[in-house]
Amino acid sequence: MKKMPLKKLFHIDREAYKSEYEKRFNDDDTVHLDIEISGNAAFLCQTKEMFGSIISIERTNTKIVNMCSVLPEKALIQYRTRCLTDEIVLTNNIEGVHSTRKEINEILSDLSTKDRKKRFVGLVKKYATLSQNEEIPLRTGRDIRKIYDDIFYDEINATDPSNLPDGTIFRKNDVNVYSPTQKVIHTGVHPESEIISIMDKSLNFLANADCDILIRIAVFHYLFGYIHPFYDGNGRTDRFISSYLLSKELNSLIGYHISYTIKENINKYYNAFDTCNHPLNKGDLTPFAEMFLNLVDISMKQLYDEIKNKLDKFNFYGDLCPKLPNADHKDIERLYYVLIQAALFSENGISQKELESFFNVSYSSVRNKLSSIPADLLIKNTRERHAYYMLDLDKVDIMFSK
Repeated sequence: MKKMPLKKLFHIDREAYKSEYEKRFNDDDTVHLDIEISGNAAFLCQTKEMFGSIISIERTNTKIVNMCSVLPEKALIQYRTRCLTDEIVLTNNIEGVHSTRKEINEILSDLSTKDRKKRFVGLVKKYATLSQNEEIPLRTGRDIRKIYDDIFYDEINATDPSNLPDGTIFRKNDVNVYSPTQKVIHTGVHPESEIISIMDKSLNFLANADCDILIRIAVFHYLFGYIHPFYDGNGRTDRFISSYLLSKELNSLIGYHISYTIKENINKYYNAFDTCNHPLNKGDLTPFAEMFLNLVDISMKQLYDEIKNKLDKFNFYGDLCPKLPNADHKDIERLYYVLIQAALFSENGISQKELESFFNVSYSSVRNKLSSIPADLLIKNTRERHAYYMLDLDKVDIMFSK
């Protein structure tokens, strides 16, 4: 049976509240952190709910890895880019920051030359590294600051320099978290010396192999939010770090999916923060860890369902390729195959340049091949003066439904 949050138990039975706190705090399996939360020593009960979530996460991860192994590499790259765009739009949206898919895709199309002072360039570049197995140090507060600077510094410096960190590493003044009605619901740790101290202790816990890594990721996510080390960008930095850590332990696509699940469960997410922040919860971080691991489990299952659905369709339409118009020519059959893949996995389609590279032919040759496909079956998108193509799968469905 899931443990009731101490904060809730306090209002039901004061005596049971006291004895339950003592029982949880002193249990042999309880993990103690060298950190205080709202004046109480922080601790964590390793519950069967947590380990149930972890087992489910790992089983789903195995199934995702197996499915990805049978997909074409290009399909995975296209799908990863599509998920990356979703993740950035949603992590911004959670903080009330508006961004569009078009805006993010324009940055992704040429990361090497984009002006870092423009909105979201740092965020997009940082998320793009998750698929490159880049090692990001997470040992000290300065490592956290480096991540923050990579994501936000140039952008904030160009738009609102007063929101830049003004301390040695983090902020030196107070910061509050407000509810939608502008009520203060949390005040970040202060002064800066305490921010640095608790952040270093939190990172030490993250590195402590005595506790399961997924539990450590969940707890660190909470601690970062509790510390709130910056004036702006705390939520997005926190979610990026969790995405990075999860992408190291699980299939990397989960790093581009977690904000979607948090957004879908936003009330549960914020309520768990509020519960653990409250002095009456006595430093028990169990409710947040259970909630976060449950969200990762949900996210993994959603990811599995999405990929399976696309793989099933990919196989279905792939079987139809030889029956499509002019597919008796092998190059046209291959072109259909590539355009089906683009329709299922990409954001906008496959570019003219990519088609030239795939077939190892000239621009005019690709144009000739595309002309062999009936115009009503071909979707053409134009973005930044470049043409992108995909097959209209709805029209294919209609063609074979007769």
